[in-house]
Amino acid sequence: MSVELNHTIIHSRDNRESAAFFADLLGLEVGEEWGPFIPVVLANGVTLDFATIPEASITPQHYAFLISEAEFDAAFGRIKELGIAYYADPHLKFPGEINHNDGGRGVYFPDPSGHGLEIITRPYGG
Repeated sequence: MSVELNHTIIHSRDNRESAAFFADLLGLEVGEEWGPFIPVVLANGVTLDFATIPEASITPQHYAFLISEAEFDAAFGRIKELGIAYYADPHLKFPGEINHNDGGRGVYFPDPSGHGLEIITRPYGG
């Protein structure tokens, strides 16, 4: 039996705002609202379902995305254009920098609900 991630729910202050932020940053489409969820589908078919919950109930999570060099250029350009704080590391000790781990490029930044997002062009250990 093969096991694949099908979808996950991402708690948000505002599900529309978070889905639009994520989709715009990575050049994806926001799907049609389904119940309390606003979906964004990734290239491998996994759906991120953004759900609005009270802000005090949000536990910040980390979400990392493997993207191409061209996608990195576009997303990183949008991060800088929007004035979003970014870091080379998950501990936020290297602000305004990107990393070159495993011969690729990577950057960490927050989403509107306080989750830590990461985009990388090479998988770790790759």
